[in-house]
Amino acid sequence: MSSHPNRVIVIVLDSVGAGELPDAARYGDAGSDTLGHLAAAVPLRIPSLRRLGLGRVARIGGDAPPASPEAAFGLMAEASPGKDSVTGHWELAGLVLDRAFPVFEGGFPPELMAEFERRIGRGTLGNKAASGTVIIEELGREHLRTGRPIVYTSADSVFQIAAHEDVIPVPELYRMCGIAYDLTVDGLGMGRVIARPFVGAPGGFTRTANRRDFAMPPRAETLLDRLSAAGWPVVAIGKIEDLFAGRGITRAEHTKSDAEGMDRLERALGEVDRGLIFANLVDFDTLYGHRNDPAGYAANLERFDVRLAALLPHLGARDLLVVTADHGNDPTTASTDHSREYVPVLVAGAAVAAGRDLGVRRTFADLGQSLAELFGVGPLAHGTSFLGEVLATGLPGRSAEPRRPAPGIWPPASGTRPPASRDRNP
Repeated sequence: MSSHPNRVIVIVLDSVGAGELPDAARYGDAGSDTLGHLAAAVPLRIPSLRRLGLGRVARIGGDAPPASPEAAFGLMAEASPGKDSVTGHWELAGLVLDRAFPVFEGGFPPELMAEFERRIGRGTLGNKAASGTVIIEELGREHLRTGRPIVYTSADSVFQIAAHEDVIPVPELYRMCGIAYDLTVDGLGMGRVIARPFVGAPGGFTRTANRRDFAMPPRAETLLDRLSAAGWPVVAIGKIEDLFAGRGITRAEHTKSDAEGMDRLERALGEVDRGLIFANLVDFDTLYGHRNDPAGYAANLERFDVRLAALLPHLGARDLLVVTADHGNDPTTASTDHSREYVPVLVAGAAVAAGRDLGVRRTFADLGQSLAELFGVGPLAHGTSFLGEVLATGLPGRSAEPRRPAPGIWPPASGTRPPASRDRNP
């Protein structure tokens, strides 16, 4: 086992989904396909992701995918109810929820808002489901005049507070978020509170990098808890620390952009030679998915592909690189919310059986279970490990032959395009 990988880099491309799940209609997401619709709208120049096998699991257009990709590849379905970042990341780390976080798409109850306003000492604006950029433009002028923070939500379990940094300084906004956390996360079991500071003047408001997520701690043990307890380094880059409420993390690096996220990841590779480096690149979701901006989304995916090309040659003999996502956010639909989609999983490294088809996994937790097995901290409560399928030499006492998909699971044939997402049936 000593020759097996001992460092794993997981990069979550926030919202880069690969087609609707069978239950997508229950969430208002029938027909959503973030990558597929993106590629139909904007030809994608992503040679590195294509070489790893993304075209085997997503409709990304262009030439036929390589018959033998350079990575193991597959799709993962979300088993937990919901489609938000907290739920998705927890499931990637092996925690499957048995109930969804509560949502308030019609606005928060009057009694809740009255208590929130009493505690913060001022009134509020909004209290409805809305796109963040839209509601800031809609209510920003009144916010500047009254000093009242803008409260809004979405299809996710989130209480968001937007405020101009010159009107409500960032530390005061964070204090308000703490009050909201007490009332909504602790009080109602919601997933998270988000601070949404912005600057500028009416007609030109822009959100700043001082966003902060205040999430519920995981409801049960995750891969991160197991790793840190066993003495493995767990480096969190981007909003990972916020999504796990700091649990199981030994070092946190907050970032202001995806470019900075990749900079921090590359620096961590030179400083941490074992354990887990777990990065979230949120610009896909925040800047482009929620704003229904296919061109911007595509450009960001291409920028990531360039960084990926630079990263791959620096992987060591005992490194595994995992590229995946946490949900969808199709920028071509009328909705500006997250979408209930499959996510790709690409696993690369010297020890990987390149071209291995992992099929369609029934839960994101298969990734967490696989890494728990790799690091010797499993088994976790949820998920089925695919580690033996990924490693070129298999595991001691196990065959390295591909898993036989369960009935109804789609195993793509070499060189074929993925079928319509409605036909995927995990």
